[in-house]
Amino acid sequence: MVYEPFILSAKILAICLVLFLVFGTMIASFLAHTKSKFKFLVESLVTLPLIFPPVAIGFFLLMGLGKRGFIGSFFAEFDIYFIFEFNSLVIAGFIAGLPLYVKPVQASLELFPKNIKEASLLSGKSKLETLVFIILPCIKKSILSALIIALGRALGEVGISLILGGNIIGKTDTLSLAIYNAVYDGEYELAMRLSVILVIISLILFIILHFLNKKEKI
Repeated sequence: MVYEPFILSAKILAICLVLFLVFGTMIASFLAHTKSKFKFLVESLVTLPLIFPPVAIGFFLLMGLGKRGFIGSFFAEFDIYFIFEFNSLVIAGFIAGLPLYVKPVQASLELFPKNIKEASLLSGKSKLETLVFIILPCIKKSILSALIIALGRALGEVGISLILGGNIIGKTDTLSLAIYNAVYDGEYELAMRLSVILVIISLILFIILHFLNKKEKI
């Protein structure tokens, strides 16, 4: 009972880690460098999970990703489903942690010295090569710090996961949802064990974050 939610949450975090590094970095780079009129729209959508109730976000995603939703109906033709599946939990964790990853990385990219970027471009490197091989390595501490915070948020996600995943025991109950289920069923000993696991994971993430910040100051 304890191991299944732990393994499920670990799988979600592993996939979210990759999604943050790839798509999160792409979004942060777009917001940091673009002058497009769509910047405000993209930035608003990314920041939305910070100010909008998670349950409401989950509901809107349910409407869009369900079998009859405008997105879900398309993927349903290929037997790909998002609701009450593992996929829904990954989406929930990614959306919940995305602003906590994108905004710090975006800020670091905006503050990166322009003369270094210009020198790289003048040397013959493309914008993509400059970003991947010059800029990102220089702000790797900011990326790692943002990644840890985003993963911590994804780990503790409940609202969106509850709506999209359905909180199905043994299938879509993450550590956080398993605690909710245990308390609801009056199994306080199980809830305590699960909570201790979350505390340990959170402390590990905090220690890593503290180490990175301390090392950066030095």
